[in-house]
Amino acid sequence: MEEKERPVVEMEHITKIFPGVVALDDVSFELRKGEVMALLGENGAGKSTLVKILSGVYTKDEGTIKIDGVDVGDVTPQSARKHGIAIIHQELNMCRHLSVAENIFLGRELSKHGILSSKEMEKEAERILSSLKIDISPSTIVGDLPVSKQQMVEIAKALSTNARILIMDEPTSALSDKEINELFRIIRDLKEHGHSIIYISHRLEELKHIVDRVTIMRDGHFITRADFSSLSMDQIISYMVGREIKEKFPHVETPVGETVFSVKNLNAGKMVRNVSFDVRKGEILGIAGLMGAGRTETTRAIFGVDPKEGGNIHLDGKEIVIRRPKDAIKAGVVLVPEDRKKDGLCTKLSIRENIALPNLDMLSDKASVIHSRKEHKMVGDAISSLSVKLSSAEANAASLSGGNQQKIVVGKWLARRSRVVIFDEPTRGIDVAAKVEIYNLMNRLKENGIAVVFVSSELPEILGMADRIAVMCDGEIKGFLQRGEATQEKIMALATQFEKKIVEVEL
Repeated sequence: MEEKERPVVEMEHITKIFPGVVALDDVSFELRKGEVMALLGENGAGKSTLVKILSGVYTKDEGTIKIDGVDVGDVTPQSARKHGIAIIHQELNMCRHLSVAENIFLGRELSKHGILSSKEMEKEAERILSSLKIDISPSTIVGDLPVSKQQMVEIAKALSTNARILIMDEPTSALSDKEINELFRIIRDLKEHGHSIIYISHRLEELKHIVDRVTIMRDGHFITRADFSSLSMDQIISYMVGREIKEKFPHVETPVGETVFSVKNLNAGKMVRNVSFDVRKGEILGIAGLMGAGRTETTRAIFGVDPKEGGNIHLDGKEIVIRRPKDAIKAGVVLVPEDRKKDGLCTKLSIRENIALPNLDMLSDKASVIHSRKEHKMVGDAISSLSVKLSSAEANAASLSGGNQQKIVVGKWLARRSRVVIFDEPTRGIDVAAKVEIYNLMNRLKENGIAVVFVSSELPEILGMADRIAVMCDGEIKGFLQRGEATQEKIMALATQFEKKIVEVEL
């Protein structure tokens, strides 16, 4: 067998059981030297559990793990490092107040005669960054770097431990196209130098650029392993969900009625400038634009998270004043935020508590005593209507898959019978089947006369689901496109209409 074909990782008959849940059932996995193996499956398929066993976060209940053909027993974080295994999480694990060099060597600081050697750490960090062709100063404070650069620092940190097996979990979820291309360049370079990469992603369209083989899981079971080039995208999706998804973007035509929600001349900071739009009954308004265009800032200003400097908001023809999120919620305007774990959920609280928390005014009497029966009904209705998969409403929200977490964020707002639902990147980090469920939810909302505003960086998603599209650039809406006329080219033309900020002078 050629050097590149030799498995560096073999996981055979792996089983892992949590209380009441079989997370992995007789799963097999292998990784060869110098390849990128995509690990695919719906949220809850068992991907994260499998790589956590490989990286020493969890111990297996049954099965064997071999590294370079040798049975290594149970992997611990220490032995994982010894075997050259490193994981780069979707939520970056950085100390934002420390420098790049300090983060790279955190817990393994270099010293001379018992004294911390900052110069040596910066010198070694610069060598590693240079080898990856990453232009970042080792002395830069990590918190001052964009997410894409922080991710590069995570990769450099892994390589500083002599890692040769890298696990990348949704590495492109917060990156622009340019930043994704830079990450792919680094991945290809790592492959050429013999590193092996396990690549977890729900963005299936990007796999063709870097992936050699795929391993597909479903409901804690191994389904198939194959060369990526031998499978069509429809086959991959079918293996992942166990059925054929007929339509990725199940758009529904609904008669368009009167204006439900209106924003006029909204200003907030540098990234929201004179933003105006209407949302009518029976339509989904998509907001498109490049990263940094001001889309998220617009949603935050509307919801009252960020202060407004001017503008008016109308709901059902009447002006509403929103100074803080509490005002928006009371008026019936709610936000499903971009970062659901940070801004949309209390992950240490139960699912029941997450749904009830913003609705205590509806569940309590004048003495602020919560009516258990009302709470039970509200939580049950939310879980049932959104088909949330869970073992118990008392389970922590953190235990849910990404798609089910997103449903809980939506469910807590729908319990209030809200009139306007603003979705900011609602399908980021969730699998293809969960995406379709979110799309179907949007359709149900608009069919019920609720105004839906939908921010997305995925142009196919915007084109597939929006009835009308507002395109932002530089904090302004540059134009609107009807569903029938919109194309990726037209959206990009509007999304790149930056102001001319360089004054030409004759020399």
